[in-house]
Amino acid sequence: MANPKLFTHPCIHRYEGNPVMTCKDVPYPSTLVFNAGVIRYQGRYAMTFRNDYEHISQAKFAGTNIGLAFSDDGIHWKVEPQPVFALQDKEIVRAYDPRLTDVEGQIYMTFAVDTRHGVCGGIAKTDDLHHYEMVSLSVPDNRNMVLFPERVNGMYMRLERPMPVYSRGRDQFDIWISESPDLVHWGNPHLLLAVEDFPFANDKIGPGAPPLRTDAGWLIFTHTVDIDPTRGKNGWEDRWIKRYCIAVALLDLNEPWKVLGYSKVPLLAPETDYETTIGFRTNVVFPTAALRMDDNIIRIYYGAADTVIAFAEAREEDLIQLCLKGE
Repeated sequence: MANPKLFTHPCIHRYEGNPVMTCKDVPYPSTLVFNAGVIRYQGRYAMTFRNDYEHISQAKFAGTNIGLAFSDDGIHWKVEPQPVFALQDKEIVRAYDPRLTDVEGQIYMTFAVDTRHGVCGGIAKTDDLHHYEMVSLSVPDNRNMVLFPERVNGMYMRLERPMPVYSRGRDQFDIWISESPDLVHWGNPHLLLAVEDFPFANDKIGPGAPPLRTDAGWLIFTHTVDIDPTRGKNGWEDRWIKRYCIAVALLDLNEPWKVLGYSKVPLLAPETDYETTIGFRTNVVFPTAALRMDDNIIRIYYGAADTVIAFAEAREEDLIQLCLKGE
């Protein structure tokens, strides 16, 4: 049975000039530009983004690296002349999907790492966004890690998405939360949100943007995935049957493993041409950064169709109420 059509919640509005970055903005080989981390940095906006280049066929590309761009307004971006981050050796295949978090004055980048023995989550720190020092790498299979922007009860916190195919029997991936005294040794895990909690997901969910502190609690933006086998070919591959939406949840400030509420409908569903028909993997919106703008407007940057970068905005209070009312 085909899955029902999903709609974007009326509390959020896409920027009319989307997308705000494409491969045409990159001054080195680039085919797909998406899944970007964004922070404020020295009076400007800074972005690290995933760059896949030289498409070969289907889902194969010559390589992946992470680029860096700056902006005065968070809309118009200038990409640096060269990529700033790439990992590759006999074991590591690539690093991708960066998220940026300023944790009490120190900038960290989390990212996924494909190795020849599984997918890992990496954490690196930087003082200038051009040079990075590895902090830790998880064991397989774990990814979509995002850090909280401050310690809670003296501990660093992160959201993550383990990939337990064996024990769950199929793609049934959930969001967990864990803590660390030093960003290296992680433990005390809690299941935070499960895929079955969201009526519009039947495959997996995962962390998106790093958490955003509000007076009501930590706002987190997640991706949710549903599979519909009738979708068939969508994008460049012979078969792409997934749909990615964005959801929002609210966590307790002092005990963030406690969920205060979450949206029972999508916050953002793929609807526009650059999300549904034009691109590598269509029907995809994937949140990777959330910033508080003027007048308590929250700007959410997201990858669209695994091809370009866009953003949408909503009032902070509306997002909180969406979580608490469970609409």
